Amino acid sequence: MVSEKILRFQNKGKDPAQVAQQIEQQLKAEGYKTQSTVAPLGNIIQAQKAGILRDLVAADRCFTIVVSGQSNDFTVHIGIGKWVQNIAVAAVETLFLSVLFLVVDVPEMLWTTHVEGQLSKQIQSIVG
Repeated sequence: MVSEKILRFQNKGKDPAQVAQQIEQQLKAEGYKTQSTVAPLGNIIQAQKAGILRDLVAADRCFTIVVSGQSNDFTVHIGIGKWVQNIAVAAVETLFLSVLFLVVDVPEMLWTTHVEGQLSKQIQSIVG
C-alpha cells in the first residue's frame, strides 16, 4: 500500500514557503524531529517521531511533506518516506521519485492514515 495525501489551496494569498515554515514549527512543537530544504520542486520537510520503540523498529521512516506552487495556488503533498540523513545534500529528483512514498504494512498504514488526517487538519488550519 502506498500512502499519499494531497491538499490543494487556491486564492488563499499565503506564501508557500511561510506555510512550510509554520508546518515545520507545528511538528517540532509536537515532538517531531524535522529537517527541511528548499528545492526546485518546492519546500520539502521531513518529520520523524522520536522514541525508544521508534528507534528500534522502522527508524528510517518519516513523514515527507512537499509544499509547492504560488501564493494563490499551491499544493501540500503528505506521505510516508525514508529519512534521508542530509536532506539538503540529497538529489531532489532522487528523493522525490524513489523514497518519498514507501510501501508500508497494514497496521502501520492505519496509524499513518490517522496521523495524516490530523496533520491535514493542522495544515488547513495554518492556511486558513
